[in-house]
Amino acid sequence: MTDTASGRQGPIKVMVVDDHPMWRDAVARDLGESGFDVVATAGDGDQAVRRAKAAAPDVLVLDLNLPAKPGVQVCKELVAHNPALRVLVLSASGEHADVLEAVKSGATGYLLKSASTEELLDAVRRTAVGDPVFTPGLAGLVLGEYRRLASEPVPAASDADQPGAPQLTDRETEVLRLVAKGLSYKQIAERLVISHRTVQNHVQNTLGKLQLHNRVELVRYAIERGLDDE
Repeated sequence: MTDTASGRQGPIKVMVVDDHPMWRDAVARDLGESGFDVVATAGDGDQAVRRAKAAAPDVLVLDLNLPAKPGVQVCKELVAHNPALRVLVLSASGEHADVLEAVKSGATGYLLKSASTEELLDAVRRTAVGDPVFTPGLAGLVLGEYRRLASEPVPAASDADQPGAPQLTDRETEVLRLVAKGLSYKQIAERLVISHRTVQNHVQNTLGKLQLHNRVELVRYAIERGLDDE
């Protein structure tokens, strides 16, 4: 499987983390039979962090309810270690608090375990290219939370508003505006007629300049400044 959207050659590397062996093995088998390269599996949080750092998957399919270390903490640690990692939470819980906590920890998407195999496979493919993927009904919840956060007062000591703060280039601002509107990296690349990798580079540069850590913080920053309405 070649991911033409990002220029990646070869199959998408996936790691599956779940504390139920039969479920974990079934998901890994379905992914493997569909052409994904399942590079590792893990049954608890500590094992997940260790193995993911060694295996370097493109996508982490992650349950939240894990022994030793909760899934949200696993997500935070691994995304901090490798910002290019995409995390798709696969959980039995549709509780709004769990969904928002997962997204704030750096997850790209959130799928309920009631999803079909076809929905899971499609979600992993889309997650690999940076698309935010959510079980129907949850995407609106997440966007609503972005907007609620953005309506809160911006701290006076915000680094990005201080004199001498790093300035974004016109292209970085343009990419940031499209991220805030909810476009995937693939859609941004098509709209701006640039490569998927160039979009990723602009996003990483913007994160660094603004001292932000993930796409959630980036979207909040953009919405706070009204970039999603332009």
